[in-house]
Amino acid sequence: MADAVAAGARHAELRARYAAIDEQLDAVGADGAARARIKAEIIALYRTVDQQLTDLAALKEDVRRLVDKWKAAQPADVATNAPQFSGERPMVRADHIGASTFVEKGWSRISLGDYEGAEASLKKALELSPNDPQSESLLGWAQMLQEKYDDALLNFQRVLMRQPANALARINVGYICLKKRIFGEAIEHLSKAIRLDNDRKATLYAHFYLGLVYLEREMFEDAQTFFEKTIALGPNLIEAYYELGRARWFGGNRDGAVETWRAGYAANKFNPWGKRCADALELVAAGGEPPRAA
Repeated sequence: MADAVAAGARHAELRARYAAIDEQLDAVGADGAARARIKAEIIALYRTVDQQLTDLAALKEDVRRLVDKWKAAQPADVATNAPQFSGERPMVRADHIGASTFVEKGWSRISLGDYEGAEASLKKALELSPNDPQSESLLGWAQMLQEKYDDALLNFQRVLMRQPANALARINVGYICLKKRIFGEAIEHLSKAIRLDNDRKATLYAHFYLGLVYLEREMFEDAQTFFEKTIALGPNLIEAYYELGRARWFGGNRDGAVETWRAGYAANKFNPWGKRCADALELVAAGGEPPRAA
């Protein structure tokens, strides 16, 4: 609260300086000395604002690092299979109606984990610029990460109507269908993303989610094939090790499962899925069974 009050006071002080200079300009006339003094005040105000913006931008990046640190410290029981949101800033063009500002805000808020705030920003962007695929796709992400699957599915389907080759939108539809247990549609969308093979991240997740589909259907050999391909494509996707271990365990290859979980934990013991691999090892060593559900 104190920081917010201080920030508000700084903003008010800068606004007051701006208003004072603006008032002086209205009355300055041809007085050369006065004009030179006002010019110096304008330059000083600009430099002050510019420095504060630079400081805030640096602080913003530090906050992003806090978010990454928080995500890495999540306990294993909150690990999620949802597609990892891309950290790449969207390419947006400035526009007179202001939609691009809300697209930027939506992207930033998703990357910071504020999915509810992102949803509000992106809905505003679509009010200003209806039927924009980029806004619809980001809105779908924000809703999907809140588990608002029906709303998210509608937005991703709108994107695919205009951009059938949008592989990321397609794997998100596949993920939602998996969560809703509509396995046939999930397989259709994920297989198409693999055939498109126009986005490395989409191809990686398409293999992973197909592995989950077949694991859910207890088709363990098929599940293992897709998880093994996932690890070959993305060795840092630690959840694939955990799920491959489950597929091997329930497929009868218990030694292979243990080996896989060990590899997953060794790959990243601080990752929530690495911690799940460690939990699985401890569980089976004590004579237990890994959970059948993810």
